[in-house]
Amino acid sequence: MSFHNPYISIALRMFLCCPASNCSAERSFSALKRIKTYLRSSTKDDRLNDLAILNIESELTVNINYDDIINKFSELKARRKM
Repeated sequence: MSFHNPYISIALRMFLCCPASNCSAERSFSALKRIKTYLRSSTKDDRLNDLAILNIESELTVNINYDDIINKFSELKARRKM
């Protein structure tokens, strides 16, 4: 690779030598493994996937206001038949 500017050539060589990382995928698999061992016998796949997403995105779930969720849920129409 020959360029007119030697700094571009150096920058490109340094960029091409950088390793690619996929630790976020490994972290999600380890979280799924922990959740599966804890809840293997009592949950279905949909619930297991939802719990895995909550665990992986735990930074977002810290900021959730649970009182608002409870109030919105209590305002919904009851669906249970008597």
